[in-house]
Amino acid sequence: MNFTIRAATREDCRDISRMIMELAVYVKRPDQVKISHEELERDGFCQNPFFECLVAEVPEEHKSEEGFTVVGYALYFYTYSTWKGPTVYLEDLYVMPEFRGNGIGSSLLSKVAEVAKKKQCVRLQLSLFDWNTPARDFYAAKGAQDLTVTEGWHFIRFDGQSLDNLANEAHSSSAEA
Repeated sequence: MNFTIRAATREDCRDISRMIMELAVYVKRPDQVKISHEELERDGFCQNPFFECLVAEVPEEHKSEEGFTVVGYALYFYTYSTWKGPTVYLEDLYVMPEFRGNGIGSSLLSKVAEVAKKKQCVRLQLSLFDWNTPARDFYAAKGAQDLTVTEGWHFIRFDGQSLDNLANEAHSSSAEA
């Protein structure tokens, strides 16, 4: 199948938002999506963007049943390892189900890796649900290492009230400084 991988533009945010929801449904977490296409536009296409994104686009003659030509995306951002150096974190890699098996996901992943290498990143990291065997197999076949068992890493998150509480601690401690 003919497709193109390209940098996302502000105009792609509606399609990216749509596919974020499709991915959330797939991973059984649609109620967790709180972001809109407007927020994607604001956060990804500003002077200091929080993320970068690639999209997979098919020609009009291969559009989806619903009429979409943007059929996949890879959303990523840069972080830093104090042990290894610059790192790319792949937040999402998604291809619409009817377009899977055509090399689109592999191409998106390879392009993110190429971007990472050009930015002198030393690694590409991501997380996924333990039950998502197709994704685990996909990444393993590409050479990814599952650090859950080998290194015992746990992903920790502060959000909502726990993030508010933590931030409020800074206010009380900064008054003393």
